[in-house]
Amino acid sequence: MAAKEDYYELLGVDRSATGDQIKKAYRKLAVKYHPDKNPDDPSAEERFKKIGEAYEILMDENKRAAYDRYGHAAFEGGGMGGGRSTAGADPFDIFREVFGGGGGGGGGGIFEEFFGGGARGRDASGRQRGSDLRYDLQITLEEAAAGCEKALELEKLVSCKTCNGSGVGAGGKMVNCRTCGGAGQVISSRGFFQVQQTCPDCRGAGQTISQPCKTCNGDGRTKETSRIKLRIPAGINEGSRLRSSGNGDAGVRGGPAGDLYVVIHIKEHPIFEREEEDLYCEVPVSFGKAALGGELVVPTLEGKASIKIPAGTQSGTTFRLRAKGIQDLSTGRKGDLHVRVQVEVPTKLSSEQKEQIEQFSDSVGEENSPLHESFFEKAKKFFK
Repeated sequence: MAAKEDYYELLGVDRSATGDQIKKAYRKLAVKYHPDKNPDDPSAEERFKKIGEAYEILMDENKRAAYDRYGHAAFEGGGMGGGRSTAGADPFDIFREVFGGGGGGGGGGIFEEFFGGGARGRDASGRQRGSDLRYDLQITLEEAAAGCEKALELEKLVSCKTCNGSGVGAGGKMVNCRTCGGAGQVISSRGFFQVQQTCPDCRGAGQTISQPCKTCNGDGRTKETSRIKLRIPAGINEGSRLRSSGNGDAGVRGGPAGDLYVVIHIKEHPIFEREEEDLYCEVPVSFGKAALGGELVVPTLEGKASIKIPAGTQSGTTFRLRAKGIQDLSTGRKGDLHVRVQVEVPTKLSSEQKEQIEQFSDSVGEENSPLHESFFEKAKKFFK
């Protein structure tokens, strides 16, 4: 029997990981390996179950303590729960608990929200809520920092204008389905067993349309390009999802519309790198200014700023400009800008300039080069 995988390794977290870190790791892996997203890959479903099991144990303080001390043996042969295995919880129940709503394994929930909805329940008249849609939007770092308004253009299902979304054509009406007699379910016999299934003709509604609308074929919806305005809040992060209520696909036969989920992607910036609310950049500084000190003009997302460079500044020294970073979405506090200076070395020198530098180097000597002196003090054992 193969040894069970370590729960921490399954989730890709350290043994000292916090609950938030464990939950974040689980969310990422659960979406990746969810069976609804990998219908043709049995190994994905097995992985999905394993990470659910790992999450269940590591998010419970007592179970995690037992696991840290005894490993998988803590849950075998009657340990921690009277013989209940660690795989006792339904992985879809865990998924629903973490994400909220449905969890797959029967339709609904997070995969309708972010990957386009599957079939949803209909009411007696055949009305069905429209699918949620996903839109990937790329913005600049400047737009993410300041906030902006974007006009989105997408193709989606809208209410049919010919039948006003009812699906009923001229002279038509709703009638009981002939196949199921209005029950919405049909029963078929398989040997000794009887199986109840959703009616294939009315799809569970119990009713059909005698004369369907010719424009939408009775669905009540047609495809159309729609334009939507969306406000992007200042400080939004890479991968954030914004919900635009009612801007998904229109519902079937007048059912309520789904929602639109916009996933934000931030373009790579030529100067700045972002880490949460802080910004980082590298700025070149001349050898003379680094040696003698002076004022250095640096870029920020809001324009130019200046910092004082002390005499003798070394390459790689970092200066911090407070509140020149990105605004925090929840607190409104702005992060800092960290400027790392790189001392430039001239590459094209005239004979006269080379001679002057040689004279300067001789006059300075090694006693005025602290990095040089420190390095060779540590490395002198290698030169023996």
